[in-house]
Amino acid sequence: MTGEEHDEQGGEDASEGAGTERVWLVERDYTDAGLVTVVYASTDGERHLQQRLSKRMVVRSSVTAAREIQADRLEPTPDAKRDRYATEASRMADKHDPDNTV
Repeated sequence: MTGEEHDEQGGEDASEGAGTERVWLVERDYTDAGLVTVVYASTDGERHLQQRLSKRMVVRSSVTAAREIQADRLEPTPDAKRDRYATEASRMADKHDPDNTV
């Protein structure tokens, strides 16, 4: 593939480079329907990516502390969540290497 790698979580991660942004895991929720919602956000909390994964997918593959994501896949973070996402993303960046399984 040119410039993109298929990640373990079933989405498209971009190789590091132009047009990508590193985002950090800020939220993980489990539902009764067998899904896991993971949210990755920028350290300023301004942008985020939310994905819903099956529990089987999460068990089979690792959720890492950070990911490199194409910038155009990131959404603006709602005002009510921005500070919390910024705090948690910064904490993750300080405590973990991007490829750490968390």
